[in-house]
Amino acid sequence: MTGRLFVLSGPSGSGKSTIIARVLDTLDIDFSVSVTTRQPRPGETNGLHYWFISRIDFQNMVGAGQLLEWAEYNDNLYGTPARPIDSANAIGRDILLDIEIQGARQVRANRPSAVMIFIAPPSIEVLEQRLRGRGDTSDEDIAERLLIANEQLKAASELFDFVVVNDHLDGAVDEVTTLITGAI
Repeated sequence: MTGRLFVLSGPSGSGKSTIIARVLDTLDIDFSVSVTTRQPRPGETNGLHYWFISRIDFQNMVGAGQLLEWAEYNDNLYGTPARPIDSANAIGRDILLDIEIQGARQVRANRPSAVMIFIAPPSIEVLEQRLRGRGDTSDEDIAERLLIANEQLKAASELFDFVVVNDHLDGAVDEVTTLITGAI
């Protein structure tokens, strides 16, 4: 039996990381740890949240064809190593990815059987409140993220199989869990 690939994407501040953490606590599914060139945020652990690597190392991975997808977001590079996903799927393990929309487009093109789920905020205003509530994002970064979020929201219904509005966290977690278990 071949494992399935599930992609979760959504704007920064949509709650996807919280939803993913709760889904991983509930389901027997593996999480793909992405590589990134950005600096760790407080509390993030190398190898658990991301693999934090240099820009040169990242570019070498791209050149060697080692990434299923990759994208540049906010002047940082993010990507998904292909080998761990292929190895896990080959032995029947399901994998969950947390990626940006640029990467989701690549996954859709390269793995059309992937189940694509977009996490949307209830509104741009709520998204802005969430970003400001983090306390670690500058006004300039918030403005940029809101512009990106508007573009992501416009593309969501065409690129993704499902759009889950995170207006109530428990409901959003339940909906994502149901989508994953229904697809397995």
